[in-house]
Amino acid sequence: MNSETHITGSVDLGEFLEAYLPEDEVLAGARLRAERLGCLPVSGATGSTLSFLAAGLQARAVVEIGTGAGVSGLYLLRGMAADGVLTSIDLEPEFHRSARAAFSDAGFAPGRMRLIIGRALDVLPRLTAGGYDLVFADAGRLEYPHYFEQSVDLLRPGGVIAFHNVLAAGRIADPSRREPELLALREVARAVRDDPRLVPTLLPVGSGLLVAAVATS
Repeated sequence: MNSETHITGSVDLGEFLEAYLPEDEVLAGARLRAERLGCLPVSGATGSTLSFLAAGLQARAVVEIGTGAGVSGLYLLRGMAADGVLTSIDLEPEFHRSARAAFSDAGFAPGRMRLIIGRALDVLPRLTAGGYDLVFADAGRLEYPHYFEQSVDLLRPGGVIAFHNVLAAGRIADPSRREPELLALREVARAVRDDPRLVPTLLPVGSGLLVAAVATS
């Protein structure tokens, strides 16, 4: 065993990934509000992946299912094009108020975001088909399969869909676990994998990020 193997085996890679890109005061403030509201935000590594995806897509139109306290929204906006608009959907008005505060603290103009109060399954059908670069889902795990069905049609060719927390702390890989949420996560994972329109992958960042791009040919 060489020294590189020994060192790698003694380090918590999850902690290393989370510490790779330190968060600033705005994100720290949004995380504090999330804690007070009882909503679990994306990890730093997951957030930086969202920024990376948005930047790589030069995203000008993004849909977020589950606003929370604005942590994921901050990461998305920071990766999007300067004139991009984030459409974020949540049932809780208090979450939207918290997210607006976070976006304002970060210096984003009000026109950069469109916050919609309502059930995503009611809102998504009203959005423009083929009009979005990225859809990020982080709410209602039981409804992930339905979000998938409604969201893929919103994406342009080359657009990306992403689902947060699909690994469920590793429980998704245990066939003996049959909780409804895990069954829904397995269902959406199969649907994304088997859809011929998509090029999928599963990223082991944070609590697991399932992503897929709409094939361009």
